[in-house]
Amino acid sequence: MLNQTKETVRILRMRKVTEKTGLGRSAIYDRMNPHSPRYDPTFPKSVSLGGRSVGFVEAEVDAWLTARISQRRKTA
Repeated sequence: MLNQTKETVRILRMRKVTEKTGLGRSAIYDRMNPHSPRYDPTFPKSVSLGGRSVGFVEAEVDAWLTARISQRRKTA
């Protein structure tokens, strides 16, 4: 029997993540790179889809955006 309350996990490819966040591809990889001065440990981790393909869990991207918005509201 399937659990009806379980959410569907949706994986976004890089193009959708750039559209959703407004960040460019390089900016996203900078936020993921611990050696970059723009590193953001709260940015969602990529998911390997095989080969050189990666994606991002949509709910994690949404949560990151929500946290950024909340942070802005606290400092405003």
